[in-house]
Amino acid sequence: MTEPKDKMEKIISLAKRRGFIYQGSEIYGGLSGTWDYGPLGVLLKENIKALWLKMFRDSLDNIYPIDASILMSPKVWEASGHVAGFADPMVECQNRNCKDKRHRVDHLLPPDIYKEILNRLNNPSVVDRLNARVSTEVAGEMPQNSKEEFSGQGDFLTRKAIEEKIGEFETRRTGVIMQSALMENKIKCPSCGHVNWGVPKQFNMMFKTFIGAAEDEASISYLRPETAQGIFTNFKNVIDSFHPKMPFGMAQVGKAFRNEISPRDFLFRVREMEQMEVEYFVKEKDWEEAFDFWREKMNTFAQALGIFDYIEHEISKEELAHYSKRTIDFEFNYPFGQKELWGLAYRTDHDLKSHNASSGVDLQYFDEESGERFTPHVIEPSLGVDRTVLATLLSAYKENELGGEARVCLKLPKNIAPVRAAVFPLLKNKPELVSKAREVYTELKKNFPNIEFDDNGNIGKRYRRQDEIGTPFCITIDFDTLGDPSTSSGQGTPELKNTVTVRDRDTGEQKRVKIEDLKEAIR
Repeated sequence: MTEPKDKMEKIISLAKRRGFIYQGSEIYGGLSGTWDYGPLGVLLKENIKALWLKMFRDSLDNIYPIDASILMSPKVWEASGHVAGFADPMVECQNRNCKDKRHRVDHLLPPDIYKEILNRLNNPSVVDRLNARVSTEVAGEMPQNSKEEFSGQGDFLTRKAIEEKIGEFETRRTGVIMQSALMENKIKCPSCGHVNWGVPKQFNMMFKTFIGAAEDEASISYLRPETAQGIFTNFKNVIDSFHPKMPFGMAQVGKAFRNEISPRDFLFRVREMEQMEVEYFVKEKDWEEAFDFWREKMNTFAQALGIFDYIEHEISKEELAHYSKRTIDFEFNYPFGQKELWGLAYRTDHDLKSHNASSGVDLQYFDEESGERFTPHVIEPSLGVDRTVLATLLSAYKENELGGEARVCLKLPKNIAPVRAAVFPLLKNKPELVSKAREVYTELKKNFPNIEFDDNGNIGKRYRRQDEIGTPFCITIDFDTLGDPSTSSGQGTPELKNTVTVRDRDTGEQKRVKIEDLKEAIR
């Protein structure tokens, strides 16, 4: 039986060997947190996205597609809270010989201890005392006229200085508390095994860039850390263009970027990812019904991908994101532990109200039938493409015996397999077999673009190779296909002319199928 760690290593090896996924920039030693999809990986990923689009968008009448820009106004990320709050606590190992020094504190500390720290830090009385203390300290350094101004509306620069002081003080306090927890609990560095930690700091995960020729504050922009905000900023555009009736959704598949402190575990934690998301707009009173609808849709999608080893984890109120009133994580049993695969969140009306206040543009919905004007609430099924690919590969990977021989097989669902069927000539040195196999291959290719022609090695090796990449059907053209005993080999059965052998990947069963029935047989 394959051990979890061993299974992960085998998946990574298979992915590279068979052209699914390669390390990014590999010839230069690789770039951490980046992966390139090879020919078969691209086909698998495209098939998964196509299935998602069919189930989450095209099968419904009230979902509108959108493809928002990766670069957006920085004001978008200020309004959404990403500039101020999209950060993780980062700590550095102080061992000078450590090869991987930077780690996320929430990944190092046990969940119960980290949760206790967050509760302590979020204690309102502690924060209020802190703010009062820092305000007093700063005010004590001010000239008398500044104190008087601050007691009224306050001078903007003075208030900004106080806010910065408060921020610095909170960050320092948070870091010291987390450092103490790491040391007291003797948390070892995953890379070198030492217990020697610095003071953690908040690390914003957005990739900063500049638009235009100048690199100054006015030209700052960011690579989007999520696709959702592009939907919210286009909410009014879709309303004005299509006048959709409530409820309705907007769906998007697109890239997102996060400057992860310590990317790891193959495709699980990466710096460049692809997301499949729907923002579903409802009246507040209908949110629970919509939540259950998308919950069931996500379960059905998982089953269609062959993903069964997962649970639904209800996020506690203390752990909810600031925009969420309810969130369920679909957690998959990866070889490295039970971790998040997808998320389903009830985002309330937080995002539209935030952008309404920040932009000054009215983002309310007007119901023409009732005459009611309101800000819609949102249900968000969010699925990462890369984690879905990983969970699909792990779920499909099997080591078993067939016909007394050991084999590795990817039992991918037939509709997402990168190669739908492979066509073989029984022998590659018989021109009549190769010619007929090419003819069958060319005809099938007209209806199935992901058909492969394979004449490399003996028939047994071809079967094993196709099993390893998940090909559901292998089609062999042999002398019976030609049906003429007068061929150079003197073989062939007239009554089997224009039939081929079709082998099933999962069972190894072989049966004769007429060439004219092949399309329907593999459909």
